[in-house]
Amino acid sequence: MQRLQVLKETFFGLDAVQQQLAVGSAVAAGGILAYLMLRRSEVKSIPLGEGWWGAGEKPLLEDDKVYPFKVQTSDEEIKDLHERIDRARYSDALEDGGFHYGFNSTHLKKVVSYWRHEFDWKKQVSVLNKYPHFKTKIEGLDVHFIHVRPPHRENQKVLPLMLVHGWPGSFYEFYKILPLLTENQDGLAFEVICPSIPGYGFSDAPRKQGFDTLAAARVFLTLMERLGFFQFYLQGGDWGSLITTNMAQMKPQCVKGLHLNMLNSTRGFKVLMSLMIGPYLPFLVGLNREDVRRLFPFFEKNVWEILRESGYLHIQATKPDTAGCGVNDSPVGLAAYIMEKFSSWTDLSNRNLMDGGLERKFSLDDLLTNVMIYWTTGSIVSSMRFYKENLKSNPNNRIDAKTGIFVPTGLAAFPHELMHCPKSWARIRYRNIYSYTFMPRGGHFAAFEEPQLLADDIIQFVKKVEK
Repeated sequence: MQRLQVLKETFFGLDAVQQQLAVGSAVAAGGILAYLMLRRSEVKSIPLGEGWWGAGEKPLLEDDKVYPFKVQTSDEEIKDLHERIDRARYSDALEDGGFHYGFNSTHLKKVVSYWRHEFDWKKQVSVLNKYPHFKTKIEGLDVHFIHVRPPHRENQKVLPLMLVHGWPGSFYEFYKILPLLTENQDGLAFEVICPSIPGYGFSDAPRKQGFDTLAAARVFLTLMERLGFFQFYLQGGDWGSLITTNMAQMKPQCVKGLHLNMLNSTRGFKVLMSLMIGPYLPFLVGLNREDVRRLFPFFEKNVWEILRESGYLHIQATKPDTAGCGVNDSPVGLAAYIMEKFSSWTDLSNRNLMDGGLERKFSLDDLLTNVMIYWTTGSIVSSMRFYKENLKSNPNNRIDAKTGIFVPTGLAAFPHELMHCPKSWARIRYRNIYSYTFMPRGGHFAAFEEPQLLADDIIQFVKKVEK
């Protein structure tokens, strides 16, 4: 009490300016202390949880062995495909419609003709089997993955890296980047694991409701542990971005680094201020000229454009089985549904072209191989359900949306990605950004479109972390 009286007398003995400085210092100190206490108490990981996605009840024991797997086909499978293609019905395309109404049916006939008469699925199966495939049972699901080791060299540091795809892609997206990552780069190379998300391709589809990115993250963490990796790097785009982010949130001690080529962070006061001030005084809100060029006019580029391109999302997030039964039954419908995304998501200006610009970045063999992975496994419906499972409720209320990411993070911002996320926005969630690169070209399917650019960025990021 006596000390308080002394402080009181000392304060009132100061002149007005000195009193204001004292009050300001106290407020600042209190604010800093509150901030430090908040950061100290901030949650830095999320619970692993548990799940069982197989049919029936969970058994007492589950086979945890890893089995070799080979992609196979048959004359009967190809014959059935050809018969269905031969019975396809087409609508007439609108004059000068380009790809604005979806896959232009005039061009679709040309693609399907190539598929029917020139595409060699048996040859592509051999291409798929170029890398070693495996399966292992996790939470009731046979999880498929490829596992590629670099050639043995003296004095070479080998780091484990998992690459995770999204929709409507597959593990095949990474076939062009794999040799770039497994070759020696100044004494550094990667041992790469590419899984198929459960419900996609050769991974089993969940038999129960609720399989979301958190469940996929837990399954993939189990996979890495089963393969003997307890510290590793992660890379993802599309759903792969969220799955790998969740992995880093669940076991940050295992994730040496997280590299993403798609991210979304559009909530909060900081973002609102950026939208208001950014077009005029970008430096005040942490934006640069390239951010301004990619972001504004905001409503045209990030609201109306997204609405034009996200009809599929609303269908798949509400009634995936209804639309899915059609494309699961028709190979031509499936090809149109999937390949249209490889047109517009690569570059929205491709919508102005009658051929959708598909062969600017991809070969028809590559595009049709991806389609065939969905067709031969009958996995389009289960892949579409992933949207329903993740968007049943407000994703902003999920625990992962409220938890920061503290592992070293590298971000590659491709100019034709569907939405641009500036570094200042990314920092809201990703608290330890080691690298942020404005990529010179490329869109949504980074590894498929620009494998060299993406590989270079991953390698540079990892080198920074390893230092």
